[in-house]
Amino acid sequence: MDEDCGAPASKRRALEHDIASMKLPRTPAKCPITPSSVAYNNSPSKFRPDGGDRYIPLRQNGDDWATRYAAISSPQKNAGACEIVSEDGKDYSMAFDEERRTNVARRALLRNELLGDNIHKIQKEDTFDYERLDMTPGRGLFQYGSPQKLGNPSTSAPSFRYSHCPISEESRNLLVSPKKVLRKISKSPYRVLDAPELQCDFYLNLLDWSSKDYLAVGLATTVYLWNAQTSEVSKLCDLADQSDSVTSVNWNDNGSILAVGRNTGVVDLWDMQSMTRLQEIEGHANRVACLSWSNQTLCSGSRDRKIFERDIRAPNEIVRTLDNHRAEICGLKWSRDKCFLASGGNDNRLLIWDARLNEPIHSHEKHSAAIKALAWSPHNRGLLVSGGGTQDRTLRFWNVLTGHELYSKDTGSQICNVAWSKLTQEFVTTHGYSSNQLVVWKYPSMEPIARLGADNHRVLYMAMSPDGESIVTGTGGDSGTLRFWKLFWRSAEPVKIHSKLNLFNTLR
Repeated sequence: MDEDCGAPASKRRALEHDIASMKLPRTPAKCPITPSSVAYNNSPSKFRPDGGDRYIPLRQNGDDWATRYAAISSPQKNAGACEIVSEDGKDYSMAFDEERRTNVARRALLRNELLGDNIHKIQKEDTFDYERLDMTPGRGLFQYGSPQKLGNPSTSAPSFRYSHCPISEESRNLLVSPKKVLRKISKSPYRVLDAPELQCDFYLNLLDWSSKDYLAVGLATTVYLWNAQTSEVSKLCDLADQSDSVTSVNWNDNGSILAVGRNTGVVDLWDMQSMTRLQEIEGHANRVACLSWSNQTLCSGSRDRKIFERDIRAPNEIVRTLDNHRAEICGLKWSRDKCFLASGGNDNRLLIWDARLNEPIHSHEKHSAAIKALAWSPHNRGLLVSGGGTQDRTLRFWNVLTGHELYSKDTGSQICNVAWSKLTQEFVTTHGYSSNQLVVWKYPSMEPIARLGADNHRVLYMAMSPDGESIVTGTGGDSGTLRFWKLFWRSAEPVKIHSKLNLFNTLR
């Protein structure tokens, strides 16, 4: 028998006396190790559920790690050029940078691997909080579990059978998920041009942007052209010698001909290539406030309450005369497919015309002010939006195929123009009394995305660039200006890789 095991009681008492006489460091008042967490016997089954021979402490309070992760400071927000507007109309400026988004993804990855939170999707990238993550409860750190045994290949999970990646499946999905492209809408225009003598008249339409990237603007008696690619300005015509003024401008679809409406009721057609006047069309008894093209057909709306439709190949012959309005016509727009014509007037009426009929197919009188703002959706056939003046201030959406009103939204101010985005399900409006700003809206939720450019002058005129990314707005008066805004972005096109290994490149 071993001597230590069979030692008499006198020797054991002497050994205990020697140990007690040694000067050992005193235990702190609050010791993290409690007697219940120390093994006093050799039975591992008392502490390990699986009968192991070693003790690893179990961290009971796993939420402390989550609290410590949330306390880690994130990068500071940059002073940004992105304006976000809440539902209550308040503006909040936010900036999203690459470093901050990377930090959010990294912290989500650590939570997956250390806490088992199973985060597989980040819903919002501006903060990192349990309430804003798509996740399931985790397992915490240092918890015991039953030993995992390899099962049959037919019953094992696919992630264990086919993957040698050391991280979990949720973390892999998080890393390969596509990055959301965030848009920054600048609160300031990227270009400002002076436009003196731009008339301050709600009913006129003095601004239009052609498909060839030329901007036409009517200033009192003169029409100027601005080349968006070279920034060159040229004078197209001057009506001062005829004691007349410009009241409307509109390009045809291919940007080769500009129609100019005059205060005397005459419509001029100008050739873009030769910069010469092609036709001088008479017929209206008063000013022509709005124009709209449909291929080789031009419609003109006048204060004489009539709409004339002419074929420019025989401009002196009137194809149709539409005279159902009871006041000046200030809004006129053909649909994208050229099947319907929408007209709005100072009689507070919105009329929808079929291209083959002389009577309107729908007549709406829900607006309580003049209707100048009209726009057809490029994404949904038959969807039309109209906006009312100072006494109305309401956007109304119509299904012209059925004649029913879909939505309505009170904007709180006079609506001067409206235009749909060609790239996204959004649209932009410009306003007069009393906000004097432009607003970007989300459709169909009707939530404002950004409010820009509020000043002391009404935003009476607007035109969209041919690529659909920018708009130009015009304010009238002695200090008239043209302001260019970038509001929409075209989605990135996939990069084409030209490789000899791609057999499709050799096919003809």
